[in-house]
Amino acid sequence: METTLQSLVSHLSTLSCSGCGKQYSPFEKQTVSACCQLPLLAGYNLAESFSKEVLQKREGTMWRYLEMLPVLHEENIVSLGEGYTPILKLSNLAKKYELRSLQLKDEGQNPTGSFKARGLSMAITKAKEHGVEGCIIPTAGNAGVAMAAYCAKAGMRATVVMPRHTPKAFRDECYWYGAEVVLVDGLINDCAARVKELNSKGELLDVSTLKEPYRIEGKKTMGYEIVEQGNWELPDVILYPAGGGTGLIGIWKAFKEMKKIGWLPEDIKLPRMVAVQAENCRPLVETFYGRQANAQNYMGKPTIANGLAVPRPLGEQLMLQTLQESGGTAISISEQEMITGLKELGADEGLFVAPEGAAVWMATRKLVDTGCISPDEKILLLNTGSGQKYMENLSGVFAED
Repeated sequence: METTLQSLVSHLSTLSCSGCGKQYSPFEKQTVSACCQLPLLAGYNLAESFSKEVLQKREGTMWRYLEMLPVLHEENIVSLGEGYTPILKLSNLAKKYELRSLQLKDEGQNPTGSFKARGLSMAITKAKEHGVEGCIIPTAGNAGVAMAAYCAKAGMRATVVMPRHTPKAFRDECYWYGAEVVLVDGLINDCAARVKELNSKGELLDVSTLKEPYRIEGKKTMGYEIVEQGNWELPDVILYPAGGGTGLIGIWKAFKEMKKIGWLPEDIKLPRMVAVQAENCRPLVETFYGRQANAQNYMGKPTIANGLAVPRPLGEQLMLQTLQESGGTAISISEQEMITGLKELGADEGLFVAPEGAAVWMATRKLVDTGCISPDEKILLLNTGSGQKYMENLSGVFAED
């Protein structure tokens, strides 16, 4: 690392059940809460000072916020340079659709090509800190690739369980990182069931979305960056592609933490958070609009946006809470709309984003048309990955034109 972190100390103080609030020790290896079987959320000693001025001398990675991250010892950090991705002005599309301010944070520029690098860097770092020798994950693609890479860096065993229809690029990258890859017929929930079978003796740490407390802590750094890179000002609305929802929940967690440590005014209006899903797999949308009590029995279908094929997200209640607290909404986008968005972002802005990134752009267009977003607002889109890995999903698109 360019600058030493030896003088930095995490302010981590507790882990709390996201359901009932019961507290657990952050100094022991934890998974979900024993009380409610729900995600554990990290809390920090906010009385300790952490001045934003110190950031000026720190490296451009997510580790610049170490005091508000859960790593206790610098030597345990497993990093490939993740975080501090650029926020790009989409000036051509803004002009085309008469939008005052349209920006995109490009998470495809992370190591392993997606935002999953943040969460898995943190999860593997904490696994190393707790003496874990190997990890296992059910994945729609990008998370498995990231876990395989960070496990390789950490010298840990990695087992990746993914749907058989996952594009070959994802599978091959996991092989190159030395991971064991298990293919399953079905979606990520079927992969999760297979993980449970394979890891019945608990030999590996399951780093599934929100089944350990720390992937969300890596993802929340997107929120810290959005504020810092925006010169300590916030967008009016943020559109995020929500599958498992860790990033959506994490960004909102970051904003609330930043108010508490004085980096944002206590009375500042936080952005509305919009969760964007695929029409083929939209459990959160169905619950948000009251068409089902929850997603526990939701049946989804595959989508070209692999990361959105999460039919029964463990973090559903936390996502709904984020939408409610922020005054946001949920919306789903069709496969054809994603392809339209991919073409538009490519041809008008020179960006080849993941289908998930195209989905948030098309959601923006629809929400502006319906008046849910004003053209005068500051709009921020999150592109979660590089389009390169999805080429197999998109084969034949132009031949059909």
